[in-house]
Amino acid sequence: MTISIWRYSHLTLALVSSLFLIVASVTGIILAVEPISHQAKGYAVENLEEVSLATTIDALKNSYDEVLGLEVESSGFVKASVLTMDMETLDVYVNPATGEQLGEVEERPYIYTFATNLHRSLFLKSIGRFFVGLISLLLFIIAVTGLILLAKRQGGFLKLFSKVQKDYFEMRYHVVLSKWFFIPILILALTGVYLSAEKFNMLPNTVVAQQQFAINDNAEVYETIGDIPFFKETTLAEIRQVEFPFSDDPEEYYLIALQDKEVQVNQQTGEIVSSGDYPFVTLASRLSLVLHTGEGSVLWSIILLLASASILFFMYSGFVMTLKRRKKGKRIATMPNKDECEFVILVGSESGTAFDFGQRLYNGLTKVGKNVYLTELNTYTTYAKATNIIVFTSTYGEGEPPTNARKFPAIFSTIKQPNSIDFSVIGFGSLDYPDYCKFAIDIDKQIAGALDFNRQLPLFKINKADFESFELWMIQFGNQVGFTIPIERPVVNKKKYKKVDFEVLERTELNIDDTFLLRLQPKTNIEFTSGDLLAVFPNGDETVRQYSIARIEDDILLSIKKHELGRGSNFLFGLKVGETIRAAIDSNEHFHLPKNEKNVILISNGTGIAPFLGMISKNTTQNISLFWGGRKKASMDVYNSILEKNSLNHKNIKIFSTFSREGEKQYVQDVIKEQKDLVLQTINTGGTIMICGSLAMQHDVLDVFENMLQDNELITFEAFEKSDQLKTDCY
Repeated sequence: MTISIWRYSHLTLALVSSLFLIVASVTGIILAVEPISHQAKGYAVENLEEVSLATTIDALKNSYDEVLGLEVESSGFVKASVLTMDMETLDVYVNPATGEQLGEVEERPYIYTFATNLHRSLFLKSIGRFFVGLISLLLFIIAVTGLILLAKRQGGFLKLFSKVQKDYFEMRYHVVLSKWFFIPILILALTGVYLSAEKFNMLPNTVVAQQQFAINDNAEVYETIGDIPFFKETTLAEIRQVEFPFSDDPEEYYLIALQDKEVQVNQQTGEIVSSGDYPFVTLASRLSLVLHTGEGSVLWSIILLLASASILFFMYSGFVMTLKRRKKGKRIATMPNKDECEFVILVGSESGTAFDFGQRLYNGLTKVGKNVYLTELNTYTTYAKATNIIVFTSTYGEGEPPTNARKFPAIFSTIKQPNSIDFSVIGFGSLDYPDYCKFAIDIDKQIAGALDFNRQLPLFKINKADFESFELWMIQFGNQVGFTIPIERPVVNKKKYKKVDFEVLERTELNIDDTFLLRLQPKTNIEFTSGDLLAVFPNGDETVRQYSIARIEDDILLSIKKHELGRGSNFLFGLKVGETIRAAIDSNEHFHLPKNEKNVILISNGTGIAPFLGMISKNTTQNISLFWGGRKKASMDVYNSILEKNSLNHKNIKIFSTFSREGEKQYVQDVIKEQKDLVLQTINTGGTIMICGSLAMQHDVLDVFENMLQDNELITFEAFEKSDQLKTDCY
């Protein structure tokens, strides 16, 4: 497969630095735990800005015979270095207001020392530090190239945080986690580079230049520290470290490291003897260390821990994604001679989804003995014996072609096929994105304009790699070429259901369409609503059948079409009143009736009416218009009792029914055309339209909507299609 310079750079750098990044990430996770465990000791002092340095010095001198130094950690812990009776130095955490010892400073656990040395230098001293700095730089470049790839995928930098298209696990969460942790990883990389540069003396001089001040021989001498203005006015929030004088000699000074400077202070007068501001490089180094280690902040430490863990996931998911792409590339490499094939499949794919579907068509055609050639759009050329060209393509970014399809428009205009060819275009994308299937639309128009091509099927769009939609297209394509194409369904991981018992309350006889209603009552208290699904397991079989639910009072009502060989429908039709079955509720939140929406249109055919029966029966205030299509008037008999009851009780419910095999012989889309004003008013006022039934009906209805909205000034069809106004649950 063709690969862009950004993806190539991203992949190559990740591969080169993978081992070092794994080591850095694992040790980073360990080291991120240290500030968290440290903070958990509970020695942090709140409101340091309210405790004066004078108070703390007095408290320490009253509590200990001799105090050597004081340090205020970024964690909020106050550490004092004191001299014991045995003349040994002891470091303790103290209450700065009282001098009370809160705990001794413990020796750092070996695991953190080991992890620190491995993280900083790989136990290789200077050479190791150089490699660590280099890997930090590579991580920065990897993060930036990853951001560029993400922006291209999402349709621009302004859309980085828009919804992520559903894909296989590794691909989806590679994208999701990159959005969440880009900034923390970037900070880790930049601070790592900065700290490495500091260790190699690549930064400007950080020596503090002290300015000496003249000593005032007439300065007031204070009896206690607590009386000296400097110590009274300076709070612990301003302090980093304090080095105490060795004796009471006036020429022995307090050496105090503030947040932005160092000062020497006379212990008797409080005069500042010397002062020096920290250089910018020193302040930057200190900030870099805090940001890189998470020291002093539990929240930031947790973020760094998760960011380090995400790097490990990126290594894994990137490896999986690369293997998937390589496998697809190998499939292409083993193709037969292009000039011997009657069917040519051209694919444009960035993530591999379009390739998966193209491969399924390739396999199906091959099984029925057809000569098939599968290749990338970029390699388009002449095909001596081709009678059919089928294009499978995704859209990338802001309507851009995938990398392996970007040359196609230019190549296509320069090549003339030796014979006339039928063509079809299938676009893959997500309605969550503004330029849904735009590249497929552009290709379809371009090919249609060529003299040597004949349109075989209209442009077909597939949202979020929906396999049922693809099956529908395969049926249409098979009808065009005159033979059935076998298709292998994708392996789906079985979902675990929480089964409960349901009692059969009622089961109607079959109507003219072999349709019946089944009413069930759950024996336990469970949550469900109209639009959810009931997962049924016929005769104890673990192969699930799902049916859309209507909630009528506290019961479940199903509308079921009995098929001659249907295991699920025959099982349910065989149930007797009073029997108990085990089934499970499968929540289907995206297809629930909006509670706060004033105007709603419900569109269905056949048994797709089921969830709408419940929505109508519950409704009291919403304006609901139901469009339903069946074969004959008798087809509706099974639903009339519910519909008539609610339409009589609630004048805000309108019902439009159509019948395809008697009377005017209309389909549901025909009545929708007749009610154009109602439909446009609902759409333009922000109302909701819900569609449930067959996929073929859904496509026909959406075609009608597209024509209706062509000249609409308030919303385009494309905007409507991707909005929350449209909810579909078709099969």
